[in-house]
Amino acid sequence: MASRIERQTVDLTKYPDLIVIYLGMRMRKLSGLKRLFGLGPQITKAGEANPEGLLHCDNGIIYSLFPLHVGMRWYWRDFESMERWARSEPHRRWWQDFLRDSGGTGFWHETYFMRGGMEAIYDDTGLPPLGFQTFAPVKGAHGPMFSARTRLHLAGETPIQPEGASEPELQK
Repeated sequence: MASRIERQTVDLTKYPDLIVIYLGMRMRKLSGLKRLFGLGPQITKAGEANPEGLLHCDNGIIYSLFPLHVGMRWYWRDFESMERWARSEPHRRWWQDFLRDSGGTGFWHETYFMRGGMEAIYDDTGLPPLGFQTFAPVKGAHGPMFSARTRLHLAGETPIQPEGASEPELQK
């Protein structure tokens, strides 16, 4: 006799500004293995530290083994919490280091908003295309497409980029 399926859902009314962000790193060169295994535990530790506004994180998601492509899913209370964390240590340092040298990896994120809206960035990910890239036109992440806040057309000032990570500095 077939067993009955237990169906459940969740009540998200207490989280009207919920944000879910999927992130990933894809190994593009053998040297990328060092970057993946060096940074992965640091990112896991940062999530486990439960920064202000982070509701939950799922780390160690494997997208593929060949090429090695790993990621995570983090749930944030609101965009401002996520943005504040992204501008602080250790994320700021990781981002600067990556923008100077991707270390044989590619990085991407896709962000989904409870109130509507999505945005993404794909840095040095190579081929094949990922996520939204597989069906939507790809544009350079310059000018208004440089910052998640402006990609989303959110009101408010875009926080100052960390030293070494502003668009003019990256174009040198």
